[in-house]
Amino acid sequence: MGRWFRHLRDGAVFHDDIALASPYAGELRLGWIGHYAVGAIYGLAFALLAGTGWLAEPRLLPAWLFGLATLAFGWFLLQPGMGLGWAASRTARPGKVRLLNLVSHSVFGLGLYLSALILP
Repeated sequence: MGRWFRHLRDGAVFHDDIALASPYAGELRLGWIGHYAVGAIYGLAFALLAGTGWLAEPRLLPAWLFGLATLAFGWFLLQPGMGLGWAASRTARPGKVRLLNLVSHSVFGLGLYLSALILP
């Protein structure tokens, strides 16, 4: 993912195979930083969209649905951009990848909800 982020700077969004793209020093670190930065941006976007009413009385369903909605960026931008195809269609086991994506983005939605419960 870090390699993909780094190549964005050069205007390269879509790759046939990100593993064949030029490597960069620190790309693993950049991948983790980028991934968490995107998650933080998503979290702020959700808080703005949900508004103060949701923050005062958080409910799981809106947070979970937002988490699932963020799958669109991974399935239709990141994965094709890395050469994995739409929704991981070019991977060896696309169904498994999609299921893991659903689980991880559900956990993200749960995290949004739990964060709202514990933050003042």
